[in-house]
Amino acid sequence: MKTIDNIPTSKIQRATKLVSTGAKVGVNYLKYYGDKLVNTEEEAKNRLNKNNASDIYDGLKQLKGSALKVAQMLSMEKSILPQAYVEKFSLAQFSVPPLSPPLVIKTFKKYFGKHPNELFNTFNATSVNAASIGQVHIATKNGKKLAVKIQYPGVAESIASDLAMVKPIAINMFNIKGKDSDKYFKEVEHKLVEETNYILEMQQSKEISNACDHIANLKFPKYYKNLSSERIITMDYMEGEHLSEFTAHNTNQKKSNKLGQALWDFYMYQIHNLKKVHADPHPGNFLISEEGELIALDFGCMKSIPIEFYTPYFELAKPENVDNVEYFTSKLYELEILKENDSEEELEFFTKMFHEMLSLFTQPFHQESFDFSNADFFGKIAELSERYSKSTDLKKMNGNRGSKHFIYINRTFFGLYNLMFDLKAQNIKINNYLKL
Repeated sequence: MKTIDNIPTSKIQRATKLVSTGAKVGVNYLKYYGDKLVNTEEEAKNRLNKNNASDIYDGLKQLKGSALKVAQMLSMEKSILPQAYVEKFSLAQFSVPPLSPPLVIKTFKKYFGKHPNELFNTFNATSVNAASIGQVHIATKNGKKLAVKIQYPGVAESIASDLAMVKPIAINMFNIKGKDSDKYFKEVEHKLVEETNYILEMQQSKEISNACDHIANLKFPKYYKNLSSERIITMDYMEGEHLSEFTAHNTNQKKSNKLGQALWDFYMYQIHNLKKVHADPHPGNFLISEEGELIALDFGCMKSIPIEFYTPYFELAKPENVDNVEYFTSKLYELEILKENDSEEELEFFTKMFHEMLSLFTQPFHQESFDFSNADFFGKIAELSERYSKSTDLKKMNGNRGSKHFIYINRTFFGLYNLMFDLKAQNIKINNYLKL
């Protein structure tokens, strides 16, 4: 893969890159209007989406950092974006052009004050894995194989300006209006700032691995404080293949079920016992070992769940509460989905919408065990999401709904459900975490 010799770090450089990307998108639309004259609307639109997704991703992967992270987050929203975007943006999970070896050495010396060869017995300056915020290198020390994650230059400093540039796109895509919409962007900014703090990540990694060490078929790397800093983190190198690579060829249902149960238990234990959860459940953050164990990586994005959100959120996972109109409505107010100044039309629309969504989305919690290979269940979720994304009534209303905590909790559940479906995990014991 081609390497990168420099990353735009100033506001002007990054904005210029996005403007040039926007110009390419503009050209694609001109092609689209011509394409419609000789081909069907669907063919022309598919070609437009494919060209735009490619050009936008090519621009973002040069910027790396928050801009690319947002693309990664959007790639998990399979029901919102056209398939061309999902496919292209999903590359941001664990496959982007790495920094060149000379830039790696320069960056390492800047962050650690030493050449990597002064710390390790061996250090490979060619990356083995590059993602949105940092890339991973293999090193050895005292006979132990290590993974060294190095943050890209300028990522931490450009978060606020990057989000300011993508904010208009997000507002349009999610129909966000109103003066208090900033709370959502502040929540994303806060989490991204945390993800660039590798000292915090190492602390969180140790906390979660210690707290969840007892969960069957789940493994974590060991972290090394003396070989880490605010922008560099060193851990054991874990052998295995990414979850998406594993699911592409796996035909062993027993192994799928074992891994699915480990993944589900891991998340339920965090959410219900720790009230803090790994809020970045994409395939690049999980490996499958040769022994068929799940290896969890990258704890930079952890979401604490305040009890005032946790209680009403999970009360609505119970079917008797969803079907109790008065109780259901009161919880929607607690979760800031309904507002005191809503019109009758808005109250009726959003009550019906969330009743329909929750009745479907919480189905796994209504049973002792659940089949996550059920394509019909996921098809209904996709159909419901698509229907509301195209709703003209919804577009007329303020889409600025819900507590800020929804952003990462919903992201966690959508990501978890997608991973469980990818694994085709069956007979998953939903409340198994209570025995852990």
